Amino acid sequence: MLVEVLKSKIHCATVTEANLHYMGSITIDEALMQAAGIVAGERVHIVNNMNGERFDTYVIKGPRDSGCICLNGAAARKVQVGDVIIIMAYAHMTLDEAVSFQPSIIFPTEDNHLPQ
Repeated sequence: MLVEVLKSKIHCATVTEANLHYMGSITIDEALMQAAGIVAGERVHIVNNMNGERFDTYVIKGPRDSGCICLNGAAARKVQVGDVIIIMAYAHMTLDEAVSFQPSIIFPTEDNHLPQ
Protein backbone atom coordinates (compact mmCIF):
# COMPACT_ATOMS: atom_id res chain seq x y z
CA MET A 1 0.00 0.00 0.00
CA LEU A 2 1.17 3.52 -0.78
CA VAL A 3 0.31 6.67 1.15
CA GLU A 4 0.59 10.26 -0.05
CA VAL A 5 2.73 12.43 2.22
CA LEU A 6 4.11 15.95 2.16
CA LYS A 7 7.41 15.92 0.23
CA SER A 8 8.22 19.63 -0.14
CA LYS A 9 6.89 22.90 1.21
CA ILE A 10 7.64 26.56 0.56
CA HIS A 11 6.02 28.20 3.58
CA CYS A 12 4.73 31.76 3.37
CA ALA A 13 6.01 32.98 0.00
CA THR A 14 4.75 36.33 -1.26
CA VAL A 15 3.03 36.52 -4.65
CA THR A 16 5.03 38.87 -6.89
CA GLU A 17 2.94 38.57 -10.07
CA ALA A 18 -0.43 37.33 -11.30
CA ASN A 19 -0.51 36.81 -15.07
CA LEU A 20 -4.03 35.96 -16.26
CA HIS A 21 -3.06 35.77 -19.93
CA TYR A 22 -0.78 32.74 -19.66
CA MET A 23 -1.56 29.04 -19.99
CA GLY A 24 -1.78 28.16 -16.29
CA SER A 25 0.83 27.25 -13.67
CA ILE A 26 3.01 28.85 -11.01
CA THR A 27 6.44 30.27 -11.79
CA ILE A 28 8.80 29.83 -8.84
CA ASP A 29 12.33 31.17 -8.34
CA GLU A 30 14.72 28.32 -9.25
CA ALA A 31 16.67 28.73 -5.98
CA LEU A 32 13.49 28.18 -3.94
CA MET A 33 12.54 25.18 -6.08
CA GLN A 34 15.95 23.59 -5.59
CA ALA A 35 15.99 24.22 -1.83
CA ALA A 36 12.54 22.67 -1.44
CA GLY A 37 13.19 19.76 -3.80
CA ILE A 38 10.50 20.78 -6.30
CA VAL A 39 11.04 20.23 -10.03
CA ALA A 40 9.65 21.91 -13.13
CA GLY A 41 6.38 20.33 -14.20
CA GLU A 42 5.64 18.95 -10.75
CA ARG A 43 2.08 19.20 -9.45
CA VAL A 44 1.78 21.46 -6.41
CA HIS A 45 -1.01 22.42 -4.07
CA ILE A 46 -1.33 26.14 -3.31
CA VAL A 47 -2.97 27.61 -0.20
CA ASN A 48 -3.61 31.36 -0.11
CA ASN A 49 -3.31 32.54 3.51
CA MET A 50 -5.03 35.82 2.68
CA ASN A 51 -8.34 34.55 1.26
CA GLY A 52 -8.48 30.80 1.98
CA GLU A 53 -8.28 29.69 -1.68
CA ARG A 54 -6.81 26.21 -2.25
CA PHE A 55 -5.91 24.90 -5.70
CA ASP A 56 -3.52 22.69 -7.68
CA THR A 57 -1.31 23.61 -10.60
CA TYR A 58 2.12 22.73 -11.99
CA VAL A 59 5.51 24.41 -11.62
CA ILE A 60 7.51 26.45 -14.13
CA LYS A 61 11.11 27.32 -13.26
CA GLY A 62 11.64 31.04 -12.75
CA PRO A 63 14.90 33.00 -12.84
CA ARG A 64 17.29 32.02 -10.03
CA ASP A 65 17.43 34.46 -7.09
CA SER A 66 14.68 36.62 -8.63
CA GLY A 67 12.19 36.08 -5.80
CA CYS A 68 9.58 35.32 -8.48
CA ILE A 69 6.32 33.75 -7.33
CA CYS A 70 3.91 34.24 -10.23
CA LEU A 71 0.49 32.63 -10.60
CA ASN A 72 -0.42 32.20 -14.25
CA GLY A 73 -3.66 31.63 -16.14
CA ALA A 74 -6.82 30.86 -14.20
CA ALA A 75 -4.82 30.59 -10.94
CA ALA A 76 -4.12 34.32 -11.24
CA ARG A 77 -7.78 34.90 -10.30
CA LYS A 78 -7.21 33.23 -6.93
CA VAL A 79 -4.43 35.56 -5.73
CA GLN A 80 -3.38 39.17 -5.68
CA VAL A 81 0.15 40.51 -5.73
CA GLY A 82 1.29 40.67 -2.11
CA ASP A 83 -0.74 37.66 -0.95
CA VAL A 84 1.11 35.14 1.20
CA ILE A 85 0.86 31.55 -0.02
CA ILE A 86 2.03 28.08 0.92
CA ILE A 87 3.27 25.82 -1.89
CA MET A 88 3.21 22.06 -1.19
CA ALA A 89 4.23 18.99 -3.18
CA TYR A 90 3.41 15.42 -2.21
CA ALA A 91 4.91 11.99 -2.91
CA HIS A 92 3.62 8.44 -2.80
CA MET A 93 5.59 6.00 -0.65
CA THR A 94 5.16 2.87 1.36
CA LEU A 95 4.11 3.06 5.00
CA ASP A 96 7.62 2.00 6.03
CA GLU A 97 9.16 4.83 3.99
CA ALA A 98 6.62 7.37 5.24
CA VAL A 99 7.32 6.66 8.92
CA SER A 100 10.89 7.96 8.70
CA PHE A 101 10.56 10.40 5.78
CA GLN A 102 11.33 14.06 6.48
CA PRO A 103 9.91 16.63 4.03
CA SER A 104 11.95 19.56 2.75
CA ILE A 105 10.40 22.69 4.24
CA ILE A 106 11.79 26.13 3.53
CA PHE A 107 10.85 29.51 4.96
CA PRO A 108 11.72 32.24 2.45
CA THR A 109 12.32 35.83 3.49
CA GLU A 110 9.63 38.47 2.85
CA ASP A 111 11.13 39.09 -0.60
CA ASN A 112 11.15 35.34 -1.43
CA HIS A 113 14.85 34.65 -1.01
CA LEU A 114 16.52 31.93 1.02
CA PRO A 115 17.47 33.04 4.52
CA GLN A 116 21.20 33.64 4.99
